[in-house]
Amino acid sequence: MQILVTGGAGFIGSHIVDAYLQEGHQVVVVDNLTTGKKSNVHQAAILYPIDICSFKELEVVFQKHTFDVVNHHAAQINVRRSIEKPIFDAEINIIGSLNLFELCRKYGVKKCIFASSGGAIYGTPKQIPVDENAITKPLSPYGIAKLSVEQYLDYYYQVWNLERVILRYGNVYGPRQDPQGEAGVISIFCNNILRGDPCVVFGDGWKTRDYVSVHDVASANLLALYSSADIYNIGTGLETSVNQLIDMLQKITLQNISITYDKDRKGEIERIALLPKKANDLLGWKTTISLYEGIEEVFNWYQQKKTRDGNRK
Repeated sequence: MQILVTGGAGFIGSHIVDAYLQEGHQVVVVDNLTTGKKSNVHQAAILYPIDICSFKELEVVFQKHTFDVVNHHAAQINVRRSIEKPIFDAEINIIGSLNLFELCRKYGVKKCIFASSGGAIYGTPKQIPVDENAITKPLSPYGIAKLSVEQYLDYYYQVWNLERVILRYGNVYGPRQDPQGEAGVISIFCNNILRGDPCVVFGDGWKTRDYVSVHDVASANLLALYSSADIYNIGTGLETSVNQLIDMLQKITLQNISITYDKDRKGEIERIALLPKKANDLLGWKTTISLYEGIEEVFNWYQQKKTRDGNRK
């Protein structure tokens, strides 16, 4: 297949690009490289350093290639920034997505795989783990944008026959995640520990999230190439608190971690875990990496990166 991956130089997108190439697909990447890194992109992929908000530049890519599938991961992912600048968030996450879908329609793309957010669109669920039929009440402009794009995709599916597979992710973690970003508490903590900085906990540390390895997420995106149009939770079904993460990190690093507590942040949910039964049954997807193993991998990866970076100086 010929596949376009938007945001393919980013943390999650680059792992998906690797997985597609390994299966023998031809991959084109569109990424404006504001948060993505050229070094993340496999040399076998074709990279266009352009922005999805630029319709004209994006159309050139569609004119040069005939895509079977578009995998849409390009996004503004900072929840805090979406609260501070909701218009900025909507310009990228909604208008940028519409640019892409219009080009899919115009150039006859058969399928779009969209990276949505199970952690943001459900809001405060009545039951945990939450399934795909739960009420969606996002608490942030980021979550609202993700839900809006899902609904736009449903329009393109019903009216223009663009088959859509929506993957609602839990909190994805793994190698290549930016520890300087707002998302990715595991990467941030690993980086802080290696630098000797305290780990900052917002609130009392008992907020829970559903942490899923980027390797398992890449596997879901492989299976989505051949699945029928649907919405799938991509998570473990398990809640893990920040305090439990710190506990695991102390065991993995064999050290007492310095912790600083700060005030709670607006727009954040208290608890979440995603029921993956639909993905298990219909996609044939299963998680393969336990959280402890995954954190261990991330810590080792950052440790090796620190050594590599130090050797370059």
